[in-house]
Amino acid sequence: MGPAHNDHHAAVRCAVGIGLPLLLVLFLGRIDLAIFASFGAFTGIYGRNEPHRQRLGHQGRAGALMLAVILAAALCARLDLDAWGTVVGTTLVAGLGTVATGFWRLRPAGSLFHIFAFAAISSVPNQPPVWQGMLTAVLTVSFSILIGQSGMFLRKYRTAWDKPARPRFSAAQRRFIYLDGLQYAVAASLAGSIATLLGIGHNYWAMVAATVPLVGQTVRHRVYRGLQRILGTFGGLLLTALILLPGLEPWQMVLVIAACQFGAEMFIARQYALAQVVVTPLALVSTELAHPSNPMHLLQDRGIETLIGAAVGMAVVLAMHLRRKHLRSGAPGPLN
Repeated sequence: MGPAHNDHHAAVRCAVGIGLPLLLVLFLGRIDLAIFASFGAFTGIYGRNEPHRQRLGHQGRAGALMLAVILAAALCARLDLDAWGTVVGTTLVAGLGTVATGFWRLRPAGSLFHIFAFAAISSVPNQPPVWQGMLTAVLTVSFSILIGQSGMFLRKYRTAWDKPARPRFSAAQRRFIYLDGLQYAVAASLAGSIATLLGIGHNYWAMVAATVPLVGQTVRHRVYRGLQRILGTFGGLLLTALILLPGLEPWQMVLVIAACQFGAEMFIARQYALAQVVVTPLALVSTELAHPSNPMHLLQDRGIETLIGAAVGMAVVLAMHLRRKHLRSGAPGPLN
């Protein structure tokens, strides 16, 4: 367990940022807008420990990127994509989203949240008009940014309004960002293709899981993340079963989502496996709220897809590591 760095501040902001918009759409009787509010609220996870001016710019860029992904997903939903169409579209989002987060210096890095947002929204049938979904997303993104700046109203938490330094990228850094985008696209496409060929529902969960091991400073750390994703997910599936199987009212599901979002932000930077125990019900209850289904099928799909995706992600990490070793050694071989 890593040290805490005022994680409860970010956790409270994120819980409020997703809980209040979801309660509002329920109050208005527009549960069909819940998925747009849920992904718009992801803006709040960015720039969690930065000073207020840096956080404003960080969350502004993150919100703009998420809105672009949500719009693309809403438009693709009108095309009635099949499973392979979802794989192709999500693969593009994986690559382009990673490049965008790289050049915009967004943290968390990578396109995990964008993959989830695009695939989930584009897969939901009978959606509201695009303008209503986008208005919900825009308002939720704006609300998340406002909450991110709320500390400015209290002297105790106010930070200096200094302009952040943003040095230019070197040629090597730009090349790394493009290669990172390619790596995300390859991992996502492989995992999604395997899940689709096996005929498993929610194939995009495999694509999401495949990107998890791609974050980290060392090969060992990346492989550990993949293993932690698997262990944490199966722990989370047990918790999700206890939540979903009794049958909850929509307002109760919203409270669960807010509580899980709080828990996720409390542990995501400290112990990834433990965070996954609450991230799993967060994702599944959000999915069930937007598009009710058989909870047992949902749990089964999540478990199988996580195994597929994490295994693919770790395989990609090891393959890239071996390729770099060959290039450094100058040894002949097919990877050269």
